Amino acid sequence: MVKAKQTQNIYYGTGKRKASIAKVRLVSGKGKITINGKDAHEYLPYETLIMDLTQPLVLTNTKDLFDVEVEVCGGGFSGQTGAIRLGITKALLEYDSTTSADSENSFRKILKANGFITRDSRIKERKKPGLKKARRAPQFSKR
Repeated sequence: MVKAKQTQNIYYGTGKRKASIAKVRLVSGKGKITINGKDAHEYLPYETLIMDLTQPLVLTNTKDLFDVEVEVCGGGFSGQTGAIRLGITKALLEYDSTTSADSENSFRKILKANGFITRDSRIKERKKPGLKKARRAPQFSKR
């Protein structure tokens, strides 16, 4: 007796923000979000961060369709949340390209209108010689 393998569609996306890099996998499921092996509510300290990273799923009405599995490293909570959100967006675009050919109701239009597709390229500016930080000069002394 040969067992038939059940194929499960997995969609991948990589997101970056500040110093954070997130590898996201969307697996068909019930909407559970796991970040570095922990539940999202356990990993992230604020509810607003969880709301922020689930925005692409809420806008596309796929929150209860996928389980989100994330490996994230570098940066702080805010940067990691932004990276995860971009990763989820890219994975949703991959899912949409394989499932529907209808350009009228595509996820890309919805996500682009809300600014989720664009990577936030702002990173920390380097320190300059003679200054204390990137722009902060030493205090001026007249005498």
